[in-house]
Amino acid sequence: MLRAPEKQGLYDPANEHDACGVGFIANVKGVKSNDIIRDGLLMLENLDHRGARGADPLVGDGAGCLIQIPDELFRAWAEEHAVSLPQPGDYAVAMCFLPADAESREAAVARLRSPAARPVP
Repeated sequence: MLRAPEKQGLYDPANEHDACGVGFIANVKGVKSNDIIRDGLLMLENLDHRGARGADPLVGDGAGCLIQIPDELFRAWAEEHAVSLPQPGDYAVAMCFLPADAESREAAVARLRSPAARPVP
């Protein structure tokens, strides 16, 4: 069992708190389904200090879902938009939070689209 360090300086183990919650939803047979996402979101809404209650209702706390890349969906989009995707497992997906200011947002998007922003294989 892990123990907190002894009280020292400004640190007091009496102020330690455990994580507010973690959940895991999966199909043990590997069947992919939107039900898993729905169940995961329901679980997230009910975790204390997550979707069910936040310290500041104006800001998110970063809670979310980790899912597999929906390759079939992305390939359909890529084909429709004449974009070539590498094989599954050879590409990644990122979520970017862009500035609200239009000029700053456009500069950020331009940087993301720049070939210099892409990693070298």
